[in-house]
Amino acid sequence: MTDGLFAPQGGWTVRILDLSGGAEDNIVEDVGGFGTLMHANAFARRYVRDSVERCRVPGMSGKDVLDAWFAYGEDVEVRETESGAVAEAGWRSATELSDFAGMRASGEERDWRALDPRRIGPDEDDDDGPDDGPSAAG
Repeated sequence: MTDGLFAPQGGWTVRILDLSGGAEDNIVEDVGGFGTLMHANAFARRYVRDSVERCRVPGMSGKDVLDAWFAYGEDVEVRETESGAVAEAGWRSATELSDFAGMRASGEERDWRALDPRRIGPDEDDDDGPDDGPSAAG
């Protein structure tokens, strides 16, 4: 198992878990395509931060926010894609959850979509794919 900054064979995956029990095995989906552990961890952190904020309503105490999140929110696990093993150095919500509940997040802190590898296109200079340049037609 490789828990360094760079991806093991197959990369990193963030597993999204439904805390309300509405999904089979509580798994909502696996989001793959993370090239580094730092990228996967940043996505995971923002995803949970957004989930906590979606459970917050005005006037709630931090404890009430946590209670709502544990009942209706979504948690994550950072995993190695190929082996499925939970990453030892993967971000875990338990380390920051009480801080999240105690203080509202900014828009940037919640913006997991900006880090979603499904929305990020391949590099312009990617040499692994077919040549789509003008000379390819030639």
